[in-house]
Order: sequence, then C-alpha cells, then structure tokens
Amino acid sequence: MSPTSSTTPAAPKKRPAKPRTAPAGSASDAPEPEERAALDEAIDRLEDGARVWTALTLDQRARLLGRVRDAVGAVAQEWVDAATTSKGLEAGHPLSGEEWLGGPYGIINLLDALRETLEALAEGRSPLDGVPLDRAPGGRLRAHTFPLNGTEKFLLSGFTGEVWFEPGVTADQARREAGLAQLTPRDSGGVGLVLGAGNVTSIPVADVLYELFAHNRVALLKVNPTQDSLVPVFERALAPLIEPGFVRIVRGGPATGAYLTSHPRIAHVHITGSAATFDAIVWGASTERKDAEPKLRVPITAELGGVSPIIVVPGRWSAADLKFQAEHVATMRLVNAGHNCIAGQVVILSADWPQRAQFLEELNAAYAAAPQRPVWYPRSDERLQSAASAYPDAVWCADRTRAIVHVEPGGDATAVETTEYFAPVLGVVELRGTGQQFLDAAVAHANERLTGTLGANVIIDPATEAALGDGFERAIADLHYGDIAINTWTAFNFLTARLTWGGFPGASLADVSSGIGVVHNALLLDHVERSVARGPFRPFPRSFGDRARRLRLSRATILPTPPWFVSSRTGAEVSAGLTRYLVDGKLPGLVKTLTKAMQA
Repeated sequence: MSPTSSTTPAAPKKRPAKPRTAPAGSASDAPEPEERAALDEAIDRLEDGARVWTALTLDQRARLLGRVRDAVGAVAQEWVDAATTSKGLEAGHPLSGEEWLGGPYGIINLLDALRETLEALAEGRSPLDGVPLDRAPGGRLRAHTFPLNGTEKFLLSGFTGEVWFEPGVTADQARREAGLAQLTPRDSGGVGLVLGAGNVTSIPVADVLYELFAHNRVALLKVNPTQDSLVPVFERALAPLIEPGFVRIVRGGPATGAYLTSHPRIAHVHITGSAATFDAIVWGASTERKDAEPKLRVPITAELGGVSPIIVVPGRWSAADLKFQAEHVATMRLVNAGHNCIAGQVVILSADWPQRAQFLEELNAAYAAAPQRPVWYPRSDERLQSAASAYPDAVWCADRTRAIVHVEPGGDATAVETTEYFAPVLGVVELRGTGQQFLDAAVAHANERLTGTLGANVIIDPATEAALGDGFERAIADLHYGDIAINTWTAFNFLTARLTWGGFPGASLADVSSGIGVVHNALLLDHVERSVARGPFRPFPRSFGDRARRLRLSRATILPTPPWFVSSRTGAEVSAGLTRYLVDGKLPGLVKTLTKAMQA
C-alpha cells in the first residue's frame, strides 16, 4: 500500500514511547571501521543480487519460495527452542506454542500464500480471481480472503477474514492492481533495510519477504539485539535467499542502525518498533516538525503498535460464555508476557450491563490463573512501575508481574489509554449505555482517546449482533483501525497471510501513529484500508448446540479452546502439531493433533 494512498485519514493520536527497538543512535555513534566495511560489503552483495532478482521469472520466484519453505520446515524445532529459551522459558515449555504459531507456522503460511499469488500471476491471472468480492459499509469494496482452501476451512472452521479497500476502489481496479511489484518483476526496488522487531520471531522474516515480493527490493535485515540468538536459525531458514544475494542478515545496536539508515545505497527503510525510534530515524534531534527537514532521505514504512481496545458489547451471556470470553481477554493481554503490538490493553465495558460484575469477576480470575512466566522484554520493570505509580489501586497478581487497572466512570484513564505499556498491564474503562448506544460510544472512545490505530477487538454475542443488524457493521466501519477482530483476537489477522497488517491509513512522517504501510498481504493488494477477522463467539461443542446456532445466528467451529489461549492445556502440542502438518502433510500426525486439541 502506498504511504500516501489513503483517502480516509484517521484523526491524529498521541503516541507513546515504546522501546521495542533500540534507539537509532546518532552520527557520532559510528560503528568501528571493520564493522562499517562488513556492512558495506553486505550492501555490495545485495546490489549484485538485485540484478539477479530482476532476471528471475515469476515461476522461478515461486519455486524459490518452495525451497525457503523446505528450509523453514527443517529448522522449525530449533527455531522454536531458541525463541522459547530467549524469553526465559525452558525448551518444550507449555507456553512454547506461542513460538510455534508466532514463528515457523506463520512463515510457512505466508510462503504458501505468496507462492500461490506468484503462480496465478505467472499464468496471467489476478490473485483475486476466485476470491468473493462484495460491498462493505461506506461504499467500500471487500474481498473475502479467508478461508480460500479446504485446509483453512477445516482447521479454522468458524473463522473468516476480509480485506476492505479504500473508498472508491472498484472490483476491476482491485483485480488489475493485485500483484504490486510482481506486475513489473524486472523493475528493481534497490536495496531495502529492515530493522527487525525484537518480540515476535516471525516478524523480521515476514518483513524481508514483503520487501522482496511487494516491492522487488532485496533486503538487509538488522536483527534486534533481543533476537541475536535466532540469527543462525534465520540464516538457515533463509539460505535459499541468502546464497544468491537477495538477503543479508546483520547484528548490531544503535550505532549500526544509524549507519545503515543514513547509508547512501539504501533505497528504503522498514521498521517494526517504537515511534521514538521512528522519529529518531526520520528527524534526528529535531523536535519541531512543522518547518524541520527530515534527516532521512529515503522513503520509510513502519509498524509501531498502539493501545488496542477490547470492546465488550453487553448481551445475555451464559456462565460458560462469561468464563470463556474472560479467558479470551486475558489471552489478548498475556501472550508473550504482554510484549506484543497486538496485545489488547484497554477493555471498554458497559457500566449498565447487568452481567458486568460477573464478567469482571471471571476476568480477574482468568488473569490471575494464567501460567506465570518471566516478564522478559528490556525495561519491562520500569513500565510496570510506571503503571503502579499512575494507579496505586491496581489489582496485582503473579508476584506483582501483572496488573488490572479498573477506572470507574469519571476516573482518569489517561495513562492506560495513551501509554502502550508493552507489559502485562490491562485497563478496564466503563461507559454508559447498552446496545447500539454503547457500541457507538465505545467506537468513538477508542478512536478519540486511545493511542494508535493498529488493532481493535470486539466481543459480541450472536443474538446481540443480529439485533443490531446494519448498525453493527456501520460501527465496525467507523472504527479507525487497520486491523479489527470480531470474536477473535487481532493475532488472527497477524498470522493470516492473506490479510494485511498495519495501522489505519492517514499517518505521516510528522505524526506516524501506528505506522505507515502494511505487511503480510500475500495477495499483494493495493489501496487497502483495513482487514477484518471474525470468529465464533462460542467454542466447540457449544457453538453447535446452542439456540443461536439453531436460529443460524452463531458460527460453528470444531475448535474447543483455541491453542493460542493462555488457558489451553495442550496449546504447545497442538501448535507444534499444526505446524508439522503444514510441513509434511501427514494425516496421522494431524489426527493426533486434533485429538490433543479436544483435550485443551
């Protein structure tokens, strides 16, 4: 997506200081001469590789993706073990399922989807051929991009995903433009610099793939120091791209980042990290943006996180619904110890919901009962202390490593709504109203009060959604976030290759909000506004047996507790089994995995 292509800009939002990537450094923090020579040599090799890349046909690129897939499958176990131990857990830990899903599973899905896109283009077809298209609110075009095959329909039954285009995009235009740089594969995008994320191991690899296939840019990946131990794994996983000079991987801190972002032979920068680091790269020491000249001389795209809302629409829920959705909310905050740009941070609740107290009781219980783990990301202790100082009445658990901040109506929620803690701090704010009145107020509150535009989550029972009808879809359209998850978590959007991941259009260099541009986007779609995922409100078997299902109001699924839930007893085994099934396609292994899933 072009950084300037939005026709519906979001209102500017305050941005947090979020230390996911080390500061960019300054010109005086130059690397040692030997390191500079090695970095220059890596760029030399990439420039040679760029000429080879543009000579490859689409068929050759598709086959190359198959080789990368094989390499990822071969290192999958080592990848997960290295990621798990880097976060203070022992290899094989029950929480290692997060590393399967957020590592090799996500990358294999992306590789498969990109390969299918290239094969379609090679045959003269649009990647959107065969994808259902219809209209979303506001005259938007919508592509139903998940599920598109039998495996997706079976393994993730009840889940769907849509890509919404910017207002004014027509079906013919969307089909014609799908493919991005692969429509002109001989036009080189030069050498791109990827400043990798430090929290989720699939992100640097996925960002490199997007540089290559969305932009025809060979890529220099500088890993975040928190992922230095993954470099040998990444090198083997990406060996088919490294050997011909399409990718290079380097380590380094702020001085290395500063040297590379100012390098005259870097054509583009992509960063997953903090707004503070983005500003240091773009503006240097400048604090006045209106008249300042950007320090960065090349285009930049970015994914920078934000404070994600979890809007809980009041309805009539069973005791099982209250418990399940409380575990759902706890999962949104506690996966990866809260060190996620996709982590839900502020629950927006109706003060007039008759079941409000019951839900809060279940939420507190689920939050405290989730497995204890290290809060491992650098400076997390400082952010936890900041929350404790701002909210002395917060409820703490797990040896004071996680907190729930409950802000009563009229209370000061500024800190929890504008600071992305990037740690296990969950806020609860309450608004008046029920039904459409509450939903509209919650959407406006999220848009206007919460920092960022990356991801929003909405939980609503099927009967209430049906009663709201078009009003519900209008509210979703009014939610100015680049990714929205309804009865699922935006991590589903993140891991679904044919959806897009990025902030809502409208950000700028001077006010970057949650970032500029999108990634993943395996269909290589242009002029995207957002992606919307939808999941089942109730798990198996309740999704089949309840009254709402008989009235065709709910979504059936074969998933009991999803493997990504922090309350899943078999999450690690199921996540590993699903990844291995993607790798080898062996049905006996899948049957064993599904059996484990039923024991979650």
